[in-house]
Amino acid sequence: MTKDAAPVSVIIVSRHRGQALRLCLLALAQQDFPAFEVIVVACPQGIAALQTLPFAGALKVEAFDRPNISAARNLGLGLAAGQVVAFIDDDACAEPTWLSRLVQPVLDGAALASGGFVRGRNGISLQWGAKAVDACGRDRALQIDGTAVAILPPPPGGAIRTEGTNMAFDRRTLLEIGGFDPAYTFYLDETDVNMRLAAVGAFTALVPLAQVHHGVKPSSRRSADRAPRDLFDIGHSQMVFLRKHAPAAQHDAALADLRVQQRKRLIRHLIGGGLEPRDIPRLMAGLEAGIAAGAVLPLAPLPPLTTQPPPFAPLPGTGPRPGQIIVGWAWARRRLADRARAMRAPGPPESPVFETSARAPIVTLLCLSPTWRPHRHVFHPDGYWLQTGGLWGRSDRATPVPLRQTLRTRTAIEVARLRPLRP
Repeated sequence: MTKDAAPVSVIIVSRHRGQALRLCLLALAQQDFPAFEVIVVACPQGIAALQTLPFAGALKVEAFDRPNISAARNLGLGLAAGQVVAFIDDDACAEPTWLSRLVQPVLDGAALASGGFVRGRNGISLQWGAKAVDACGRDRALQIDGTAVAILPPPPGGAIRTEGTNMAFDRRTLLEIGGFDPAYTFYLDETDVNMRLAAVGAFTALVPLAQVHHGVKPSSRRSADRAPRDLFDIGHSQMVFLRKHAPAAQHDAALADLRVQQRKRLIRHLIGGGLEPRDIPRLMAGLEAGIAAGAVLPLAPLPPLTTQPPPFAPLPGTGPRPGQIIVGWAWARRRLADRARAMRAPGPPESPVFETSARAPIVTLLCLSPTWRPHRHVFHPDGYWLQTGGLWGRSDRATPVPLRQTLRTRTAIEVARLRPLRP
């Protein structure tokens, strides 16, 4: 079965991040996949933010304002009418080819789960790539081709990991294993699904070119610089995960590793200025409280989920469309931005309504300065992709930049880097 013959559902959970949710949805409206619906499970703030979008009436929306991502995702599953369900976080923006690439292995029947790669806050550096996970929840990197799809069986005693902000599953299979376990309010929730799918022998596809940009916006659990505000949920989820998947003899060592890992994380943020010395004992005490609570939480097998979703509701105007790149110097940024906005918006520059039809191109604005500033690549609220930085600054941190180059040659380098991801 091909992507043109089967519907897909995209589920987004959002809580107290309305503007990030709106940006995520604007990027989704530019997907080249022709038949997908979008389900938003959000707090009142998020629901109010999405109402400003021209396609708000086409979204399936469920109100939910409790800090439990697993319960929220299960609510989204209850509304999903697609053969495949994909998940993206509200603080992520998807490349235009993301969904097509991510769901194809599942639609083809080659795998029951699929995961893509994630770019970090600068939109260029890799945040998450190919990983496997063991019964204690510990990751290890996998070496796979950086462009080809890898269809992988579950490793002994573990699973192929998919990241919560970039993953897809066969809907029927996900319902049969009970969906997401509400015992995980946050952290390891998707990894628990990976382990349960591995237990039934499910193959997982890793799709390097199915990419999202993950901005990591602040939340009740972390600040804008990713410094943790509370470690209770991490301790709680780790303990639940161990009880469900690891032999009891391995629990103490795994918890010791967790304590060392989290303390090192806190020290890094202390050195970086994101935490104060008095924060360390408070946060570590929260971790211990979470571990203790997870140790006594009643656990029971998850029954299959049964759903009666409303009819499939495709997002209008999606599908393949051309690409357009605009290039210029930083001192002309306002004029270049007006041009990019005009290509995306049918009205005047201040209009809040954006073109969602397939006629509007995918616009990328490359705005450089004659400096060595590192590059940053983001999806702009006006509906276009924006890359800024110096003519001699690095974009790919692993690749040196020639010192002698013109705007034309640097444009060619960046276009070649982006070509596999967007038109």
